[in-house]
Amino acid sequence: MTDTDDSPLPDTGPSRAILLTMALATGMSVAGLYYAQPLLHQMALEFGVSTASASLLVTLSQLGYAVGLLLIVPLGDMLERRGLVVAMTLLSVLTLLATALAPHFAVLAVGIALTGILAVVAQVLVAFAASLAPDAIRGKVVGTIMTGLMLGILLARTASGLITAATGSWRSIFAVAALGMLGLAVLLWRLLPRRAPLHSSSYGGLIASVLRLVLGDPVVRSRALIGSLSFGMFAAFWTTLTFLLAGPAYGYSEGVIGLFGLVGAAGALSANLSGRLTDRIAPHRLVLGTLGLFTASWALLAAAPMSLTALVLGVIFLDVAAAATNICNQGVIYQRPAAERSRLTAGYMCCAFLGGAVGSVAGAWAWTHGGWGGVVGLGLVMGLTALAVAGTSLRLVENRTAAG
Repeated sequence: MTDTDDSPLPDTGPSRAILLTMALATGMSVAGLYYAQPLLHQMALEFGVSTASASLLVTLSQLGYAVGLLLIVPLGDMLERRGLVVAMTLLSVLTLLATALAPHFAVLAVGIALTGILAVVAQVLVAFAASLAPDAIRGKVVGTIMTGLMLGILLARTASGLITAATGSWRSIFAVAALGMLGLAVLLWRLLPRRAPLHSSSYGGLIASVLRLVLGDPVVRSRALIGSLSFGMFAAFWTTLTFLLAGPAYGYSEGVIGLFGLVGAAGALSANLSGRLTDRIAPHRLVLGTLGLFTASWALLAAAPMSLTALVLGVIFLDVAAAATNICNQGVIYQRPAAERSRLTAGYMCCAFLGGAVGSVAGAWAWTHGGWGGVVGLGLVMGLTALAVAGTSLRLVENRTAAG
C-alpha cells in the first residue's frame, strides 16, 4: 500500500482484508491485559502472595493501559500510523516474554504493567480504522474493530485458562501470546496503508491538547465519565468472578473458569450490531438503553452464587452492555474532526481504563468485605450513576441542537 494521506478510503472504506486484520490486531493486543485474570489464584500460590496482592496485577495492567492511552495513543495524530502500530506490536513481544520468564512477583508485575502500556496499540488501530472510513459507514467499521477488541478481552480468559490447564503452567499463555504478536507484526506491516501525520506540534503540546479537547467539551466530558463508570463495572465483575468460581459456590478449576470468556464472547459479538445502530440512531440516545441493560445485568448477577443460569445470562447481558456503551460513546466523539480523533480516543479511553483500574480495586475490596453481595451492590450503584450522567448529557445535546 502506498497511500500517504489520511482521507477516507473511497466508497466502501478499508478492504475486508485490512478491516479484519485490524480487528484481529486489536483483539490480540488488548488480550494482553486479561491473560492473568483467571490465573490469579495460581500466581498467588506460586509466588506466595495473598489473593489481594495477586488481584493488583489486574489493576497494574489497567493503570499501564491508562498511561499508554495518555502518553502514546495521541502519537497517532503526530506520527505515521503504520510504523507506530508495528513498532508497538514488536515491543509487546518482549514484554510478554519477560512476563513468561518472571522469576519473582515484582518482575511479573512490571512485565504485566509494560504489556498493559503497549496494549494501547488497540486504540491507535480504532482511530486509524475510523479515519479510513467514510462518514456513512464509520459506525459499522468501528463496530467491526470493537468486535475484535471485545472478543480479545473475553477470549483472552478462555485461552489463558485452557492453555494453562493443558500445560500445567500459567507462564505458557504469555509465551504463546508473544509468538502470536510476532506473526501479527509481520501481517500488519504487509497490509496496513501508510498514513501521513495530521497534527504537527511538540510532544508536550500534543499531550496538553488531549486535556484541552476532553475537558473543554462538556459532551465529551460526560462520555468520558460514562466510559469510566461502565469500564469500572466491567472490571469489578471480571476481577471478582474468578474468586466466586474458584470458591465454595462452584469450586471450578482455572480451565473451567477460563471458559466463561466464551459466554462473554457471545455478548461481545453484538458490537458489530451496535456499530450499525449508531449509524441509524443518535448514539447519545442509544446509550440510555445500553446503560439500562448494564443495570439489569447486575440484578441477574445477584443470584449468581445460587444459580448458574442467572450467572450465564448476567455475563451475556453485561458484556453486550459494555460493548454497546463503548461504541455509543465513541460514536459521539468520532463526530469531531478527523485530526482530533487519536487524541479524543486517548482522552476518552484513558478515563475509561482509569475507571477500570478503580473498579478492579473497588471490586476486590467489596468482595473482601461483603462477598458477592458487596460486588453486586457496587455494580448497581455505578450503573445508576452512569444512567444519571447519560440523562444529563442527553439534555445538554438536545439543548445544543435546539439552540443551533
